[in-house]
Amino acid sequence: MNTKTIALSREEILEKANALIHEHDDYFAGISASEVEQNGQLLIFRGNYFLDENGLPTAKSTAVFNVFKALTVTLSEKYHLAD
Repeated sequence: MNTKTIALSREEILEKANALIHEHDDYFAGISASEVEQNGQLLIFRGNYFLDENGLPTAKSTAVFNVFKALTVTLSEKYHLAD
């Protein structure tokens, strides 16, 4: 693990992520990160992707992807999941 990042619990990282979501340009009501996992040095976020009834992406899905990608870039530079 990168020693330049701070170890935080899942709950602490999700709390920071959900606070940052509201500041993103693609934010809309209902977006939230409900899960996070460590993949190498990256934090990967999951939540509702607002798929249609056939399981296909919608316009909201693109916004959610962009928000989660921004969270990965921003928070992976500072934090990692504590073991």
